[in-house]
Amino acid sequence: MTETPNAGTPTTAPAAPAATTAAPTVSVVGPGEGETVLLGTTRMRILEDGGTTGHRLGIAESVIAPHTPGPPQHRHAGHDEGFYIVSGSVRFTVGAEEHDAVAGTLVVVPPGAPHTFANVRDEPAVMLSTFTPDPYVRYFRELRDLHAGSEAVTPEAQLRLMHRYATEPAEAPAPEPS
Repeated sequence: MTETPNAGTPTTAPAAPAATTAAPTVSVVGPGEGETVLLGTTRMRILEDGGTTGHRLGIAESVIAPHTPGPPQHRHAGHDEGFYIVSGSVRFTVGAEEHDAVAGTLVVVPPGAPHTFANVRDEPAVMLSTFTPDPYVRYFRELRDLHAGSEAVTPEAQLRLMHRYATEPAEAPAPEPS
């Protein structure tokens, strides 16, 4: 009897197990693409609504018209915000302090920090905003609907909407993290 070397051993490698999850999807949003949200004199372009990032991150670009006041000073309990000034100048009010952020400036606002912003200049300003996690992107969609409605967008109406997203006026106690 002759022995066959490696008898009973497969001659090819076993097949790799089938992948159980799909590869992550990469999002590419080109110039002029994305969801446009009109908020009075501000045009926001939602670049990432959280759908690609497992809702960990939202990103938006805002073009703020000259002499546009911002929202009432407020604080968030549930997310961080980042603002990168692409062009122009944006005035950030943080408590009693004012900061004129020019192109190339990054402002990061952690939960609980009072803040607002406005374009007090004669030229438009462009800023890139991040929201981590992303639920505040839905706030801007609802704010767009408020602007499109028949009622005026008052600071009170804006604050009522903010409250639904764990955001309170700066003079109120800081909301509990969600």
